[in-house]
Amino acid sequence: LSAVGAAVEAGLPSGAVGCRCCGWSWSFNQSIFGFNGPGTGLCGDTEGESFPIVELAWGLAGRLIFLLCMCGNNMSSPVPIIIPATKKATAAVIFLHGLGDTGHGWAEGLSTIKIPHVKYICPHAPTAPVTMNFNMTMSSWFDIFGLTVDSHEDEGGIRKAADSVKEMINLEVRNGIPSNRIILGGFSQGGALSLYTALTTHQRLGGVIGLSCWLPLRNAFPQAAADSPNKDIHVLQCHGEIDPLVPLSFGDLTAEKLKTLINPENVIFKSYPGMAHGSCPKEMSDVQEFIEKVLPPIN
Repeated sequence: LSAVGAAVEAGLPSGAVGCRCCGWSWSFNQSIFGFNGPGTGLCGDTEGESFPIVELAWGLAGRLIFLLCMCGNNMSSPVPIIIPATKKATAAVIFLHGLGDTGHGWAEGLSTIKIPHVKYICPHAPTAPVTMNFNMTMSSWFDIFGLTVDSHEDEGGIRKAADSVKEMINLEVRNGIPSNRIILGGFSQGGALSLYTALTTHQRLGGVIGLSCWLPLRNAFPQAAADSPNKDIHVLQCHGEIDPLVPLSFGDLTAEKLKTLINPENVIFKSYPGMAHGSCPKEMSDVQEFIEKVLPPIN
């Protein structure tokens, strides 16, 4: 926040480069303040986007206050952000954000692809130290030790997080939406958790969306999905072709792995030229088209 204030006082041009993934770490005028390089966040995202300096200051302040409040109690998370259906909700999308973000981060984007009968639910991850980020405390679904093919994985944390997501699904079922009318989705770490949960849950889901992500605990499959009711689940995977954090090859390998676990004809993998670890309008359009196809209106 002091850097934001300094930039305002210095009268710098009204633009800054920020991260689509977590929005935590920012640089002004490309590299004047040098926060680990231009636009690099705690998540490692280098996808730049221009913001008015005042909007940036308020936005960053809001995120810091929100996460500071969460840090005081990491045993539970705040109430999810809900984007209600404009008609009677007969379907739902549960969308999990990426490392260091909150449910607010993707609620705004999903609100641009609203579908009348679909409710969007954007929960917040609890806060915890993340090994990959020098044990800094931030919102995280599970610990991450590294992002290489042979990195150690937080098996216990992943399983515990998946159980929490399964309870979110159960809550929607109790609220009257059948599990097969629910899509589970997410970005980056949230997308990874969505894929793992969809393959290991005993709830029959409508579909799963994984954006810029990977399949965690991949060596646990196919055994982990042996009794899955989601052998015919529809999957949409999207990935930026110049992603510096979760390489496109991770997306390719994940798609090929999924095709060995479920009906391969139901796995859609799309890549986007020029997109890094973030999103783009074409991707959001593809997400909307997928949701409309998997969760059509019912009488």
